Amino acid sequence: MSGRPTARDFERWRESDRVARPARLERLRERMEREGVDAYFGVRRENTRYLTGFELAEGEEKSAGNSGQFFVSADEVVVLADSRYLAQAADDCPSARIERVYHDFADRWPALLGSLRPLNGGGGNGAVRKVAVEAGFVSHASWSRLAAASGDVELVPAEGWVEEARATKEPAEIERVAAACAVADAALERLLPRIVPGVTEAELAIQLEWDIRTSGAEALAFDVACLSGPRAALPHGKPGDRAVSAGEVLLFDFGAQVCGYRSDMTRTLFVGQPTDRDQQVYELVLRAQQAAIDAVAAAAQSGDRPPGRAVDTISRQVITDAGFGEHFGHGLGHGIGLATHELPSLTYSGSIDPLPGPTVFTIEPGVYLDGQTGVRIEDVVLFDPAARRFERLTGFPREMTVVG
Repeated sequence: MSGRPTARDFERWRESDRVARPARLERLRERMEREGVDAYFGVRRENTRYLTGFELAEGEEKSAGNSGQFFVSADEVVVLADSRYLAQAADDCPSARIERVYHDFADRWPALLGSLRPLNGGGGNGAVRKVAVEAGFVSHASWSRLAAASGDVELVPAEGWVEEARATKEPAEIERVAAACAVADAALERLLPRIVPGVTEAELAIQLEWDIRTSGAEALAFDVACLSGPRAALPHGKPGDRAVSAGEVLLFDFGAQVCGYRSDMTRTLFVGQPTDRDQQVYELVLRAQQAAIDAVAAAAQSGDRPPGRAVDTISRQVITDAGFGEHFGHGLGHGIGLATHELPSLTYSGSIDPLPGPTVFTIEPGVYLDGQTGVRIEDVVLFDPAARRFERLTGFPREMTVVG
């Protein structure tokens, strides 16, 4: 997608989610049946939006209490909300049953379970006997309280059930990731004339954020990283008051959020004439990224689905062969969508299962020389082997860019 997303785009995307939601829920119920559980209790913010339509902003779940948490049973979805969120829940989740809860959630837990029709017959007596809970997003204290209130109902840890489904993207999801990429591309392009020696990392970061937020994005995908010179060797560093100097690299890592879906891009620019060392490192990282892009593109064209670990190995070998293997410590890439980091994973310690498709993920090799310099190049790509389709959704040039 090119251009600024419109109100009509947002309306169309939300309608696409509404139409897709029954199939999403059906996939979860199929998983529940295979696992032998009667109901599912979800708490993760992204899963709430994906399955129910209820929207919370990044971090809002920390103050929302149980609002937005949900049950999926044999024949309905139940969304929890306190008085602050009742009206929103009714608007966002018109086909769900809304249950008002506040500080009484643990006390209400037995009655809530008792109101659900079990998927697997509840052991023959029509009552829920096993509930899958998103254990990775529930504190130990909360789990203990729910277990104590559950009586004969068994709590079953469910990890990755919805996340695995979310890794395969629907067309409207891919559109939104592409739209977020386009917003980010344009924002960085407009920032280039402002990058001159003497401007600080923090000044550039806030300007880039302003441009993203006023050019079609509802939010940042994550805080902008802007790191100059030796600070570019910090893979996830924060922008500070350091002034940009000529002859140094300037690394940006940032993304936009459009209708819930995110982009993620890293560009390492050169302020003035690059040093030989920085230029050589940049060319190495670009070759490593291109090797991975070529491998994924070839797989898409042939209909193959390599494991993410295999793609990481291809890119990592380029850097290792050049003698910089110890300076590339993170994985090659990650899925992106409702969360900035989600499945699939492309890392040296990741799954050997084939990549899903269609899906979107980043390809982001880097070389970091502590106290000296750092280079990372990151793009979001679309991988759809069934359609023999591969596309780089990040549009900003990857070739060496000199500014200032």
